[in-house]
Amino acid sequence: MKRRTFIGSSVAASAGLLATSTAKAMTTQKPESTELKGNINHSVCYWCYNSIPLETFLQNLQSLGIKAIDLVGPDEWPLLKKYNIHASMCWGAGLGIEDGWCEPKFHEALIKDYLEIIPKVAEAGYTNLICFSGNRRGMDDMVGLKNCAEGLKQIMPIAEKHGVIIQMELLNSKVNHKDYMCDHAEWGVTLCKEIGSDNFKLLYDIYHMQIMEGDIIRTIRDYNEYFGHYHTGGNPGRHEINETQELYYPAIMQAILDTGFKGHVAQEFIPTWEDKIAALKEGVTICDV
Repeated sequence: MKRRTFIGSSVAASAGLLATSTAKAMTTQKPESTELKGNINHSVCYWCYNSIPLETFLQNLQSLGIKAIDLVGPDEWPLLKKYNIHASMCWGAGLGIEDGWCEPKFHEALIKDYLEIIPKVAEAGYTNLICFSGNRRGMDDMVGLKNCAEGLKQIMPIAEKHGVIIQMELLNSKVNHKDYMCDHAEWGVTLCKEIGSDNFKLLYDIYHMQIMEGDIIRTIRDYNEYFGHYHTGGNPGRHEINETQELYYPAIMQAILDTGFKGHVAQEFIPTWEDKIAALKEGVTICDV
């Protein structure tokens, strides 16, 4: 599954590990140290950096003290194990973002895919597996919610048996994923309640939800029990999470930490810096409360 072909390709290749940033980044102060506090479990979405060979990228993560990576499938897992990098959000099943659980016509294929991949995720020692609602295509949201619940309930016993958490990502339908159904936290929380399993949660993408509804910290405080994973990203533009955008990530991270969250927070911004690894380093440092 090529998750992020919808968003466009990444920018130019990395200029080398922890090299100086370009003029685009001169309005920000690069962090001086990669020493992390250990309160936040940091991860990163590889698709934002996929112009860097995965093995090289994993070596960079080791240097930065980042111990996990998001959105990798079974083909990449052996290389992750070589470098002792955890797969904090797996993929490998499904029909993409647009064709998801809200349409019953996709249930047969989706159920087959997920029943095959769930045991593999568990066998590899991982926990989280992503899923998508799919697009509305004129469907009422509550009809789509019931359809999602009906389909997902058929894989939950296997997920529960293997200790795998199925996580549906909240995405914006305004800018990046037109017509996507799971585009508000309240809809996703209602779906969680309808399914009624601790092995189904939401991937709360801060960038996407800032676009759709804002009020990020209050939402995290109110609904944190339904959020199993977090993604970052600067708005507008989905670039660096520094002062060039409108979200203040130290306060958001502190709110997440205050809920007792023990999962992963993954950087999912598209770097504009020539040195992508330096941009990642800055993002992780900003979030390391």
